[in-house]
Amino acid sequence: MANWIVGPVICVIAAVLLVTSTVASSDGPFIVAHKKASLTRLKTGSERVSVSIDVYNQGSATAYDVTLTDDSWSQDIFSVASGNTSVSWERLDAGAVVSHSFELEAKTKTIFYGAPAVITFRIPTKAALQAAYSTAIPPLDVLGDRPPVKKFDWVRFDINLQTPLLDLEIHPITIFVFFSFLFLFLHAIVLWRHLKFNRLRNCWQNTDLLYQ
Repeated sequence: MANWIVGPVICVIAAVLLVTSTVASSDGPFIVAHKKASLTRLKTGSERVSVSIDVYNQGSATAYDVTLTDDSWSQDIFSVASGNTSVSWERLDAGAVVSHSFELEAKTKTIFYGAPAVITFRIPTKAALQAAYSTAIPPLDVLGDRPPVKKFDWVRFDINLQTPLLDLEIHPITIFVFFSFLFLFLHAIVLWRHLKFNRLRNCWQNTDLLYQ
């Protein structure tokens, strides 16, 4: 009987403490960070990794001495091409957002699993340094094999988009014959109009001769 009463009481106390801590934390800064990375294949055969991180303060107080560090990029695979993997701001007010970006150059072909960036900051009510983490990025297929894009396949794809009800694959020779026929047809129309105009002009000249 005692255990049956003590169990629910402990649950209620834990819930009250959780709500209290949530309300208390809402009075301070609340840091949220979104990390993105994209790959760009260069003409030289190497690959460039563009990284951007947006840091938001969604709390109700200012965060001070904000430092962003993203050092999970292995030096055996990447080298910094531009920018820095860490940056600091003196303060981040409530509702404000800051962004940071840098570029890396890949050295080795691999599937890379990046870690979240780390954001540290201080608040006046606590002496200890606070920490937050960004979102993770999906695995990057660095210097992965990509099939070349054929120009003819793109032309055929566009034609199929324009004629979705026919579901046909139009051969290039068919396209050439069609436009050749169209050119001859238009040329025949122009020639017919020219002959018709000459006949009318001859009739007018004969009529003028009769009345002279």
